[in-house]
Amino acid sequence: MIGTLPLLSVALGPDLESQQTRGHAIGIVAIGDVAIGVFALGGLAVGVIAIGGAACGIVGIGGFAVGIVALGGLAIGVLSLGGLAVGVRSLGGLAIGPHPTGGMSIHWPSP
Repeated sequence: MIGTLPLLSVALGPDLESQQTRGHAIGIVAIGDVAIGVFALGGLAVGVIAIGGAACGIVGIGGFAVGIVALGGLAIGVLSLGGLAVGVRSLGGLAIGPHPTGGMSIHWPSP
């Protein structure tokens, strides 16, 4: 334990005791259906480094990723890489932002 957070928290699937339909993991390293931690891995992941279906963090990696550095199918961040990338520096099939690079680039906001 560090402070009140466990070092590792793993919670997958339904928890019948707390009547939760998804496992909620909260810890320094969190792995679960819903994961919140410094390093989070799960369907919905929130953390400094977040990896999951929907990921939000300083570094977000997933189908839908939000972060300073975002990598995903839909990536939103300062540096974003993905199929649809929105950010200051964006690289993707459709890149939107002040400095886009990709198959189709949209400069936004327009000069």
